[in-house]
Amino acid sequence: MRIGEVRVRSVLSRSGLPGLRYSLNPYRGCQHACRYCYSPSVLRETRPWGEFVDLKINAVEVLGEELKGKPRGMVGVGTVTDPYQPVEARAGLTRGCLRVLREHGFPVCLQTKSDLILRDRDLIEGGDVEVGVTITTMDERISRVLEPGASPPSRRARVLEEFSSAGVSTWLFLGPLLPSLTDSEEGLEEVVEVAAGTGSLVIYDKLNLRRGVMERLEGALRELSPETLRILLSPALRSRAWKEERERVERICRKKGVRCEPAFGPSSEGEAPLGEHGHP
Repeated sequence: MRIGEVRVRSVLSRSGLPGLRYSLNPYRGCQHACRYCYSPSVLRETRPWGEFVDLKINAVEVLGEELKGKPRGMVGVGTVTDPYQPVEARAGLTRGCLRVLREHGFPVCLQTKSDLILRDRDLIEGGDVEVGVTITTMDERISRVLEPGASPPSRRARVLEEFSSAGVSTWLFLGPLLPSLTDSEEGLEEVVEVAAGTGSLVIYDKLNLRRGVMERLEGALRELSPETLRILLSPALRSRAWKEERERVERICRKKGVRCEPAFGPSSEGEAPLGEHGHP
């Protein structure tokens, strides 16, 4: 893993993602190395994804200056790379940015696959902060292959439990749904039960096959589920699977009394917009 340092002129961007006015990413690159991540395409990044992280070492200072001239609005932290990837434990850039956002009275939406976020309870609880956790599957064997650097699903579920019990608004990102691998009735029920137990909204999404995704994912799918690979390589089968997945998720959520919605609109038929609200 190559850890580098860069200095930036700006860290706050306008966001086109639902519910967000701004996006903020203290890092470029991600140690979680999720096989399905499409951030490299969004960033036009050509370096091997999951093998490097650039620390925006002046992010906290730059953010403090930028906020002085900005109207208040929801700031999404971790829209393209996970703000609580392992390097954050020593670099503390996300924590520093979170402190500055709170000082300036900006509402914050955090999304992660890491229980490192629990370190920052003092800045999250009692503030205008919501916490989203991505749980693709509760099957730890599958997760280890697809999301090798992320916290195990059971620890991510604990994040929702801890913050929900403290009165923090929480949501669970269920995605990407992978046909014949993570979309079974039993598997989806396990994830939705986490949302039910924590009062979390479920936001679900399909796999976004942007440039480079299949190349990183193919080897893992040959190991885990060749049938999934067969479906994903066929546009017709992929479309049919997504329709069935949407119906299954909605039905299970109704049964469990859980609110749910697709990630990028009522049908979420098209490709997701630029940004990474689902797969940091």
